Order: sequence, then structure tokens, then C-alpha cells
Amino acid sequence: MILTSEQTIEAHAQSGIWGRITLDALFRRAAASHPDRVALVDAPDRAEWTGGTPRKLTYAEADEEISRLAGFYAAVGLSLDHVIGLHTPNTVDAVIAFLAALRCGLVVTPLPQHWRQRDVLSALSRAGAKALVAADRIEPRRIAEDARAAAAELFSLRFVFGLGKEVPDGLIDIASVLAELDAESMPPPAVRRERNPADHVATLTWTRSTSGEPLPVARSHNHWIAAGFMAFLESSLQDGADLVIPYALTGMAGIGAGLMPWLMSAGTLHLHHPRALGNLAAHANHVEADYILCPGALVPAVERRLDAPECRVLAVWNTWSPAATPLRTNRTVIDLHVADEFAMIARQRGGSALPTSIPLGVSGAPSSVRHGPALVEIALDEEAAPPTLKVRGAMVADSAWPASKVRIPTDKAGFVDTLLAVRQSDTGLAGIGLPGSSAPGSGPLAVLDALYSSFTGVTEAAAFLVGDGILGARLYAALVPQPGAMLDTEAFFAYLDAQGVSLSEVPYRILSLPALPRLENGKINRDALAVRIDRLRAAVA
Repeated sequence: MILTSEQTIEAHAQSGIWGRITLDALFRRAAASHPDRVALVDAPDRAEWTGGTPRKLTYAEADEEISRLAGFYAAVGLSLDHVIGLHTPNTVDAVIAFLAALRCGLVVTPLPQHWRQRDVLSALSRAGAKALVAADRIEPRRIAEDARAAAAELFSLRFVFGLGKEVPDGLIDIASVLAELDAESMPPPAVRRERNPADHVATLTWTRSTSGEPLPVARSHNHWIAAGFMAFLESSLQDGADLVIPYALTGMAGIGAGLMPWLMSAGTLHLHHPRALGNLAAHANHVEADYILCPGALVPAVERRLDAPECRVLAVWNTWSPAATPLRTNRTVIDLHVADEFAMIARQRGGSALPTSIPLGVSGAPSSVRHGPALVEIALDEEAAPPTLKVRGAMVADSAWPASKVRIPTDKAGFVDTLLAVRQSDTGLAGIGLPGSSAPGSGPLAVLDALYSSFTGVTEAAAFLVGDGILGARLYAALVPQPGAMLDTEAFFAYLDAQGVSLSEVPYRILSLPALPRLENGKINRDALAVRIDRLRAAVA
């Protein structure tokens, strides 16, 4: 399915950024050139947070397993442009399931790990999904059981596949299926596309609409290749690089700065599940990593623990990240500014202790070259207060997914208005997003107000944010119980669990108040609530 206009396709093709190669073709090229090179490696502690023992596959082994699974997808009736969901942690199995779906001509929609049944159901419905692949668990959460429950409510979902050691009844165990198949008995389908196969949609990733609903962002193979160039060229990755990726393959950071540089370098992808700060550095040291993704706020602590001076560190700054702190190092540090699911900009720091400004206009890679590939163009909506980011270009998806009723806001010049506030500097943008103004994965606060206030025994409620030096902000809730009643916080958390809300919508702490503070215009004074928490912290300290 091609959603991009012919005019846009022609413009990007003439620039040389868009071509005819798909993500599967990138993998096949690496497998043909380096069949015995190690392609995929599980984290050594895999068994502690999901089912199954750690795996390691060469390109030849991975290629054969991808073909078998693609053949199985086709054999059960999944066909061209059918949507398949993927709800898994960072494992070799997940990458195989992802690439097998692309080899079969499916559209992959990877779901954020913190999502639970409510958001999973909403997203799969909006995507028009026909199948879902779910891991048995992510740490203690039995997400395969949630997948089974989702299938019971979503009639269009024809198949639910399971990954891991403890796949529950009702799911098709992929490992068992692959163990009984060989490539000859079930070969992958011959995918024949009209027009250029690289212009067809490869994935649907997810952001949220202004009303808090899951919003699919449809991206073609060419979109992803343009996004991958940003990190790949800025970091000057060499052939056969070792990459350690703690981000799941669910969006711009995990796919654009993880999966794509791996495919482009024909390297070794070391999959990591973030559990402790020391584990990430220890993992990178153990595999002698050339490239590591790391949340920007944690880079100073991780960088000190890395042994190899040549290891490049990509500091990932999301819209909710805190402001950067100075870092003096001789190591190559590349700041990756991620504008939700719309775009990302990579800028090498050089000798600067802080991230260099993002210039307005066209950004390419590497940033040290004046006439590098033009991957994204940045502008501002000056009428918004504060100004918000607008983007267009070869990596920017601007077309709505047909099965979804929500549209991506685009102006007459072809810029996508991300609605993301920016921090300006004298030479461009100091960052995307305002520290403390949003929390990871949470939707609009007013939507959460309604959710929290629907709990029995609460007359009104307010979600609010409190600044955090690592996360940027944490989500809190202020609840006003009915007169004469005591707030049962344990029952409140049980209620949220029963509603199947995502983990990012569960507040970090609860504040019980006789009334909510309000501004003169009657709106909730969320800043006053945050100040109250800061005072409580100071009193405890």
C-alpha cells in the first residue's frame, strides 16, 4: 500500500535519498555478503525478564528462520498489506517476527511495551489488524494473556501468536511451529508489488492524538531508510559494527536509530532490556560495542563506565527528557533529538559540553558536511505560544492510515505540525519539548483527570507533573474523596489495573486533598499541586 503522493515520491527519488530497496532487501544483502557473521544476540539476562534462554544467530541462520516464519504467516492466510501487531520486549525472537512479517509483505505495527489491554485494543482496531504477536511476559506482566483477552473482544483479529517459554493456551506458539517446519516445506511467499516496493508502507508506529487516543503513523521502507541515514551517517558506523540497543523496536529511537543502522552496517545487533544503569554499560563492555543508544540524562553516568574509548554514544532526547547537563569527554557523543514519531535529528557534539543547537531549515547527515543528504526540514509555528515544531522531508510520514479516523495535521506547504513545543536558542533550537511539561507515554492531563475522577468515592481529580532529573517529569494524581470518606489508594490502583490502562497512565504517587487548587478562571492549578509535592520532598529531606 502506497500512501505517499506521487509528487512527494518523485521529489525524494530525484534527491537520491529514496530508492527501490526495502528493509528486507537490506537484510538479504547483508546475509548474502556475510552469512557466517553474527547478526542477532539476546541480552545475557533474558530469562530474568521474559521467557526463553538467550539466543545468538548468524545472518544465515536468521535468514533461514525469517523465511520459515514468513512462509508460515502466508500459509495461515496473512497476505499483502495485512497488519500484524507486535507486543514484545527486545529479543532475537521479536526481530525475527518483525522481519518475517516484512518478508511476507505485511505491515508491522509494534506496540509500546508499557501499553496494556485498553490501548492495545484501541490501536489494533484503528490499524485494522489481522494478527498479533505477543511475548509470554515482560518482567512480571503476562502480556500474552492480555493478547488472548484482546482477541476475544476484537473479532477482526484472526490470529494471535506467542513468543517465549510460557505461551498460554489459545495462542499459536511460534517456536513450536518453527521447530516442525523447514524452509523447503513452507517457503516464503513471492511478494509482487505494483510500482516501487520501497514506497509501500512497512510499519505503523504510535503517538497520541490531542484527545489522548492512539494515533498511527504510517511509514514506508523509504521513510525508514531516510531516518536510518540520520543516525548511521552521523555516527560514521563501519561495516560489521557491534550495536547495543536498549530501546524496543517500537518507534523512531528503536527502529530509526537501532534497527536501521544495524541493517545498514551489516553489523551485530545486541538487544538489551533496561533494568539497571550498570547493566547497560556492562553489556556494552562485554560485547566491545562500537555504538550504544542511551537516554540523554543517563549519558554522563554510562559514559564513565564504558571501557572502549572508540565506542560512540548516542544520547537520546525525547520530548519529555530533562534539560541536558554538561559533559566533558573525549568520546564521540551524538545527540539524537526525537520528535515523537515524526522525525529525529542527530548532531555530533564535538568539543561542546552540551548538545549543539538544531538549526532551522534543512538538516542532513553527517552534520559536518555542508551538502549531505537532506533528510528533514525544520520550521516553527510562530503563532503558537510557545512556538511548536513543524517538519517535512524524506523521513517524515504525512499520510493518514486509511483504517484510522484520526488525521496527521499538515499545512499547505507540506509541513507536519507536530504540536511539540520547542526551546529556542540564538542559533536554532536548544531542544524539542519543555522539560517537566510531559511524562513518558502519558496522554493529555485532562483525559487522565476524567479517568481518575471516575473512581468510586472520588468527587474530583487532577493529574499533574513533577519535575524529575532522569525522566524529565513524573506523573502524580490529586484526588478529592467524598465528604467524610477516606481515600483507599490500594483500591484506586486496583481500579486502574482493572481498566487496563497503560503503565504510563498510572500515577507515581497519590495526593489526597479536601479540594483542588484553582486559578481565577476556574481551571485546575497544576503548578500549585507540583509545588506542594516539592515542599513535601524538602520536608522529608
